[in-house]
Amino acid sequence: MELKEITKQAHDAAVELIERSGIKAGQVMVVGCSTSEIQGFDLGSHSGPEVGKAVLDGILPVAREHGVYLAAQCCEHINRAIIIEEEAMEKYNLEQVNAVPQPKAGGSFATALYAALENPVAVENLKAHAGLDIGGVLIGMHLKNVAVPMRLSTKHVGNALIIAARTRPKFTGGERAVYNDDLR
Repeated sequence: MELKEITKQAHDAAVELIERSGIKAGQVMVVGCSTSEIQGFDLGSHSGPEVGKAVLDGILPVAREHGVYLAAQCCEHINRAIIIEEEAMEKYNLEQVNAVPQPKAGGSFATALYAALENPVAVENLKAHAGLDIGGVLIGMHLKNVAVPMRLSTKHVGNALIIAARTRPKFTGGERAVYNDDLR
């Protein structure tokens, strides 16, 4: 698959996620990305720096246009740390960790984002407002507590399946709620 097509697919998925999820300027969109899966290989087996850059080239301009912080989930080799702009770390009071992603220890997409940000940092974790999981890398641990799956019209980036999610506040109460009368 051509890198231009990968960039277009990533761009289209990011646009649809931002438009449909309700994410606002100043909020965080997390992306987990397996460049191995995009290329048609097993997860973690074929790092592709040029593929990671192509995905970033599709997503980062969309995030910037909407004023959304883009975060990249790293792979398990650096404990799924998150790469994000230092400004977002400070805004959300996140804990910085010492890690610089590499294609085989962090992932090619996270490496590309680290190189593209003005003041990149790695943080231990965060609770993003929306996310794209490209290739089944399990971004759920970095989403707010109530993640709502979204089906996008763009189903793949390369050979990798896209799973998108938005988040919403927890419901408390409501017409279906049942309460313990002893605790009223």
